[in-house]
Amino acid sequence: MKLSTTCFMENRKDQLITEGHNSSRRSFFKRTSALAAISLTPSVFVKAAAAGVDEKIASAFEKMPLSLSINNKAYNLQVEPRVTLLDLLREQLHLTGTKKGCDHGQCGACTVHVDGRRVNACLTLALTVEGKQITTIEGLAEGDKLHPVQEAFIEFDGFQCGYCTPGQIMSAVCCIKEGHANTAEEVREYMSGNICRCGCYSNIVDAVMTAKQGGKKL
Repeated sequence: MKLSTTCFMENRKDQLITEGHNSSRRSFFKRTSALAAISLTPSVFVKAAAAGVDEKIASAFEKMPLSLSINNKAYNLQVEPRVTLLDLLREQLHLTGTKKGCDHGQCGACTVHVDGRRVNACLTLALTVEGKQITTIEGLAEGDKLHPVQEAFIEFDGFQCGYCTPGQIMSAVCCIKEGHANTAEEVREYMSGNICRCGCYSNIVDAVMTAKQGGKKL
């Protein structure tokens, strides 16, 4: 029994030595391979990569012209084909009233109007709205005079944290114009794409119904 235990310990010791040796060899080869790759890379490419030149060149070739009207103001822009209307509004034009929530078209926080119809800006490629009229929450009021739906949301506390509110209001305006605000049940149905994580739904419905019944121009 002692002999077998001794043999096992010696074998295990040899195994550990071998594993450590192999590990050291692997680490050595990884380091030397990396150093060799760097040394063989032309310096001009290294400098270009460090400065992001390749990305700048790619973006210059990829951008395409886009003409549209946003809140009654004409824009002539250069955008990449992959850019969404939401990112164009927020990142390039700094119209941050339109919120980025889920970025998957599931929460409605990014709702804007395109030629009078409500759309999810996060699912709309910017280039697809060429020549169209875009209205965001910033363009809803007339100067210091709030839109009737905005006034109703304030009157009925149709918000809590306020993050979803721009999308809720934009959707509510279209909901009324579409003729889908005749009953509370109808409002809930046609506003179901706009999520309020604070749970202010009853207040939102009251605000929409009041704005609709007020008879003011929307």
